[in-house]
Amino acid sequence: MSLALAVIHIVVCFLLILIVLLQTGKGADIGAAFGGGSSQTLFGSAGPGGFLTKITTGVAIIFMVTSIGLAYFASHKTGASIIKDTRPKQTVPAPPPTPVEKGTPIAPAQPGPAPLTQPPAK
Repeated sequence: MSLALAVIHIVVCFLLILIVLLQTGKGADIGAAFGGGSSQTLFGSAGPGGFLTKITTGVAIIFMVTSIGLAYFASHKTGASIIKDTRPKQTVPAPPPTPVEKGTPIAPAQPGPAPLTQPPAK
């Protein structure tokens, strides 16, 4: 359900951006009145003010509803959470090292396993 709502939300976001970019600014009307280049726009100098305003309002309402829906689903998630499972485990601290007295011989390091070698390439 939340995946479908997220897809709808993304589509509505792009529609909202597109519709807002199609609208003319307030200063475009003054330029069109004096014969400016903006009078040859897609919708004419007056523009489709009422139509685009209604569509913008509708898409903005859908955007807000999907935003609230996504926030609701995110806060009421019933699955396992990553945050709840990442608490550090309680461990017992290691005992402090025993003090070394002067003149005590240090034992040589024990030899470890032989390093792994890769087989020759064929």
